[in-house]
Amino acid sequence: MKFVDEAVIRVEAGDGGNGCVSFRREKYVPRGGPNGGDGGDGGHVYLVADNNLNTLVDYRFTRFYQAGRGENGGSSDCTGARGNDIFLKVPVGTRVTDIETGEVIGDLKSNEQKLCVARGGRHGFGNTHFKSATNQAPRQRTMGSRGERHQLKLDMLLVSDVGLVGLPNAGKSTFVRTVSAAKPKVADYPFTTITPSLGVVKTASGRSFVIEDIPGLIEGASSGAGLGMRFLKHLERCRVLVHLVDCAPLDGSDPCENARIIENELKQYAHDLYEKPRYLVLNQIDKISQEEASEILANVEKVFDKAPVKCFMISSLAKIGINELIFALQDMVDAIHKEETLQEQTSQSEPFVWTEPEEPEQIEEEPLEEEEDGPEFIYRN
Repeated sequence: MKFVDEAVIRVEAGDGGNGCVSFRREKYVPRGGPNGGDGGDGGHVYLVADNNLNTLVDYRFTRFYQAGRGENGGSSDCTGARGNDIFLKVPVGTRVTDIETGEVIGDLKSNEQKLCVARGGRHGFGNTHFKSATNQAPRQRTMGSRGERHQLKLDMLLVSDVGLVGLPNAGKSTFVRTVSAAKPKVADYPFTTITPSLGVVKTASGRSFVIEDIPGLIEGASSGAGLGMRFLKHLERCRVLVHLVDCAPLDGSDPCENARIIENELKQYAHDLYEKPRYLVLNQIDKISQEEASEILANVEKVFDKAPVKCFMISSLAKIGINELIFALQDMVDAIHKEETLQEQTSQSEPFVWTEPEEPEQIEEEPLEEEEDGPEFIYRN
């Protein structure tokens, strides 16, 4: 299935039904009074998160969705039927933005979470609502209001625990293939990975975390170079970053400069990526000696303004240092999960504390000046 993480759709909620003008007419009751019913409300448009979806490809072909219109009211005080709601399934992690206003309407972060993106119009009133003692045969009614209409941009952001960052050909895909069952494409040329991929790393019975591999970043990625904006957004919801640096790049570039490029792009990206905890991992140490690897790691570590939590030296092909890294990541992910759960429970269990409202300040009223006697107006019916 083709991986599509962006789509633009138009949604229209249903219009409200119109009210009815009708009068009761029965045998021996020629003037029975108004009995026009109300119209029905228009249907809403909902987005529903579904764990079984992993792409927005369906919304590339069908881009217009409309909910049902409310039926008009009928005689004998019959209310029109309500319009049918429509439910559009999207992958978990989808962010919804109104294109016209630029407002983020909401994020669908959990399975079966619902978000109303367009509300249906209100029903119109029949002439029954307008009867009174002085207007016993009203011929007024109201029309149903128009349903909301929006042009929406859907952005699918992958939800993972650990995100890998690095230049092209830093060894990210090879690392994911080594530690998980995911099989991203691996080759000896840049930009082998062209779409993000997820893998599950199982460290023990009942313990695992989700790792995310995104295409390599280049200088200027935070401003859109090399489609960097489309790839960086997938890291917004990961909990830990792993900065992978190749100690012996094929192009002969400096590992310190490579690390500095990635750190600058994370800092310039307009989200909180730079503040996330990160691990520094020096890859392919099997190609150089231990002393050279330690020296390169010490130099690369100086590049970081925000110090990494811990540094590792690994080789994905030779499987050197892999276990130490994944167990450290598992402990970090578990600690963050525990802290998030504790914060959620605390926010839900906080008792409501009633506070007495402050009494308004007493303002002394100034005596009114006596007015001169004027003519007295008396209303007569």
